[in-house]
Amino acid sequence: MAIVGRRSWWWTWLQVPGVGISRIKQLEQAFGSLQAAWWAPAEQLLALPGVGPSLLAGRDQLQQRAAALPLPVPPKVLLPSDLAMPPALTALPQPPAALFWGGRGALWPLLRRQQAIAVIGSRRASPYGCRWAQQLGVALAAAGWPVISGLAEGVDAQAHQGCLEAGGTPIAVLGTSLERVYPRHHQRLQSQVGRRGLLISEQAPGAPGLRGAFAKRNRLLVAMAQAVVLVECPQRSGALLAAQIAWSLQRPLWVVPADSDRASAAGSNGWLNQGATALLDPTQLVEALGPGPLQPLALPQRPDPSPLLSALGSGASFEALQRRLHLSPGALAQQLLHHEQQGWIEALPGLCWRPRHTEIDLPVA
Repeated sequence: MAIVGRRSWWWTWLQVPGVGISRIKQLEQAFGSLQAAWWAPAEQLLALPGVGPSLLAGRDQLQQRAAALPLPVPPKVLLPSDLAMPPALTALPQPPAALFWGGRGALWPLLRRQQAIAVIGSRRASPYGCRWAQQLGVALAAAGWPVISGLAEGVDAQAHQGCLEAGGTPIAVLGTSLERVYPRHHQRLQSQVGRRGLLISEQAPGAPGLRGAFAKRNRLLVAMAQAVVLVECPQRSGALLAAQIAWSLQRPLWVVPADSDRASAAGSNGWLNQGATALLDPTQLVEALGPGPLQPLALPQRPDPSPLLSALGSGASFEALQRRLHLSPGALAQQLLHHEQQGWIEALPGLCWRPRHTEIDLPVA
């Protein structure tokens, strides 16, 4: 089946209540394609292990509701078959069936290559932990590293704030759907991250808030990172789960040491006895990592959009643009980010780019 058709049928099956990635793979394997599975007789579906009347009813109801099938995939949805989907995510024991995103699509190629750094820690971090997180955000941004965190209270928020203050690129993996803000007073911060960087969620628009979703999102932000920094967390903390995932995925794990009698850091300090690397200064991390993929470029005040727009034609993928422009992934991502910010280009479903259908203010010769 053509990749476009598979995307649409994958998305269509996801709209059936109770259907996730395991069920979709089962259906595809049993019937040869998701399209064939959709139109399969009831008795054939019910013959599959684990398939019951509720799935059949959900499929039949969607067939009756839909004006046309398969359903079109919304523009800012990433599916497992998409080239832009980071392989580290599809390799997880529980890979995401779909990712909803907002912001700069040009960052996905960097996440495919794990070219970002995760900063994690407690929601109830001490002033010491918050100060460290903010300084890390500043240092990583200045070195050209996108900063991934969860946009939660405490360490997450401070890492994103520091990144934004330094003109960097924040990436937030949410435990809620994109239109929800949690905590509510992060409305401005979430909006800034969406404008300057990337917002990512497994939760479909309109999904209710689920407590378990916050723990589940940890595996995503860790898997997309090149290294993980644990700033501060107590012995019972979701950040400890993220650290354990980092360790199991063999991501370098750095820990900011704190006073041994500081309860808010008992969990993070414990990792120092398990092989994590002590981080004594943000510059130590930057020196170990080297320059990031988004090092500031010496761009003119009004860069000429023509070369990239010419290479785009009516639309092109990241890989095609690399071949046509002979640019490194980081340099191309930087140009795509700039062009997106200027409104000259837009991301297509599946993550290709095309010129926006608006008049472009070309620089005067």
